[in-house]
Amino acid sequence: MLQVDPVQAHRLADIARNLTQRIEARTNGWLGEVEGLQVSLDAARSKIASLQRQAGGTRRTTDLGIPRGRDR
Repeated sequence: MLQVDPVQAHRLADIARNLTQRIEARTNGWLGEVEGLQVSLDAARSKIASLQRQAGGTRRTTDLGIPRGRDR
């Protein structure tokens, strides 16, 4: 998964806003495009949430344990 540069957060918000407007194409009867746009919008919103978590200082760590050497 690609990491989003926090400096570009405003561009990601613009993309999400644009996708929301384009999804309104449903009212124009352009149903074929709506599903693909919804997938893109969901991904953009997920990345925005990830940036907000990073900005809040919330980091998750995973304990991988201590590696052990093989007994010979």
